[in-house]
Amino acid sequence: MTRFRPLIFLLAVIWGVEAINLLMGHGLASWGILPRNISGLIGIPLAPFIHGSLVHAVSNTVPLIVLGGLTLTAGRGRFWQATILIVLLSGALVWVFARGAYHIGASGLVFGYFGILLARAVFERGIVSFVIAMITVVFYGGLIWGVLPSRSYISFEAHLFGLIAGIAVAWLERRFGKTGKR
Repeated sequence: MTRFRPLIFLLAVIWGVEAINLLMGHGLASWGILPRNISGLIGIPLAPFIHGSLVHAVSNTVPLIVLGGLTLTAGRGRFWQATILIVLLSGALVWVFARGAYHIGASGLVFGYFGILLARAVFERGIVSFVIAMITVVFYGGLIWGVLPSRSYISFEAHLFGLIAGIAVAWLERRFGKTGKR
């Protein structure tokens, strides 16, 4: 269980914020990313922890556990580095390019984990990375449809930019990191 402490901590923060948000009638949404608005910059690091409803938080929890757990197999340091970079890069892209509405939720991070797991298989070309990518595709391959606009209240932009950020982080790991084949 100690191996999963980083993921447990991340989920505890998300659910702690959700508890506060629930008590506030989900009023924390205004702390999300509001594109091209200076006050919306605060949302870049905060948006993954804020959800629009209890159902929204629950729907992000299971894929965060699975994909976050698979991302954690590369080690705690790489997990935290990937998590922080995905949050910041995807958040910045949402702030620059997304439509003018508050963007909240951990789905950008979910898509980032999805992207990094698939991209690591391509860049690392190791058997473990390949097996992890296959598990990811089998259980979460349908996520790819989430990068398309489907409902006005769902930030497909966070999904798309999370995926792009995950792929970029895997590329950066390979290019500048001291990572080998897994």
